[in-house]
Amino acid sequence: MSAIRTPHAASRRASGQDARAPRAGSATGAAFSPLYRQIKALILQGLDRAEWKPGEAIPSEVDLAARFQVSQGTVRKAVDELASDNILVRRQGKGTFVATHQEEQVRFRFLRLAPDSGIPLPATSRVLECRRLRAPADVARMLDLRAGDSVVQVRRVLSFNDVPTIFDEIWLPGTLFKGLSFERLSGYRGPMYALFETEFGISMIRADEKIRAVPASEADAAILGIAQGFPLLSVERVSYTYGDRPVELRRGLYITADHYYRNSQN
Repeated sequence: MSAIRTPHAASRRASGQDARAPRAGSATGAAFSPLYRQIKALILQGLDRAEWKPGEAIPSEVDLAARFQVSQGTVRKAVDELASDNILVRRQGKGTFVATHQEEQVRFRFLRLAPDSGIPLPATSRVLECRRLRAPADVARMLDLRAGDSVVQVRRVLSFNDVPTIFDEIWLPGTLFKGLSFERLSGYRGPMYALFETEFGISMIRADEKIRAVPASEADAAILGIAQGFPLLSVERVSYTYGDRPVELRRGLYITADHYYRNSQN
């Protein structure tokens, strides 16, 4: 496998400059980026190319430092940020691994609804619908598609301790999720993002959300088993994979009578 070079490494070697020293800008006029951020970007590129798959170990910091021709400390700082972002997972005495949505600390990272009691409740998913159709204009815009492109629409109810609590409408790019069907979703018992990861090679690594309070419509109330007009929390989420590519639009309605929505800021 050929080594991935940091930006401008070749030109610095040719001019006799220290290959470890970062240099502001680029040949295309890009803004200065700290060297460890450049290494972080290169590791992300490797993950995007599936060079290291979810659950697999990445090379050691020593090996990565040699590969990118930077100090081990620079690599460690890049890996620390990726671990903080839940993209990589450090395991004491074993190494650093690509995070997977099967892992406890990652699988529910985007589900921020917590019970008032503080006691986690068993969650079950009931798929109502999974169909392919042409992308409406608003969905296409948020997923960086063209209006009319193929998309998959999934509607499901998430229950805690058998109490319906979340009604999700999920939109996915059709070209990335070929073969996704009602039967496949209904028969899967793990987290939905883990299915996307293992079956379709799509890892969700970050999300943007918009939250507001709304009254339950007649149709939503019937699905969630509540009265029309009942207060709900509306959460619109766009999830991204490597390269900051949007790969999911999720519009959820949350019952918060016995739950609260939590968020942490670093």
